[in-house]
Amino acid sequence: MAARTRVLFVCVGNTCRSQIAEALARHTAADVIEPSSAGISPFGRIVEPTRAILRERGVSLDGQYSKGLREVDPDSFALIVNMTGMPGRSLFPGGNVVDWEIDDPYGEDLGVYRRILEDIEELLNALASDLRRKACSADL
Repeated sequence: MAARTRVLFVCVGNTCRSQIAEALARHTAADVIEPSSAGISPFGRIVEPTRAILRERGVSLDGQYSKGLREVDPDSFALIVNMTGMPGRSLFPGGNVVDWEIDDPYGEDLGVYRRILEDIEELLNALASDLRRKACSADL
């Protein structure tokens, strides 16, 4: 089995988007992604709508909690997925950063959270497929 890629998902509060991405990655891409998440200004808890939409999908948040960048070492990740709305290169100079343009659902209704989950899921599936393709190429 190929080594998994350590991916850090970052948003503002680490209460919605990055938590969704981390949970989905654990659920659907654990073969190629070792996920974690953090916020640039952590809220301190995962909000109920985030929990609700993941529960609807049968996706667990076990072991996840809202944390800041001080609690993780961004330099220890092979890839940083930035969803803050700010340019990732300005936040993580020198890091391997990709910016995902994902709206912040905080304070919105469940329909918006579901749409955000689908947006994240689409990008995550593409990332996982790319990593699987690279792993297969490396095995040849």
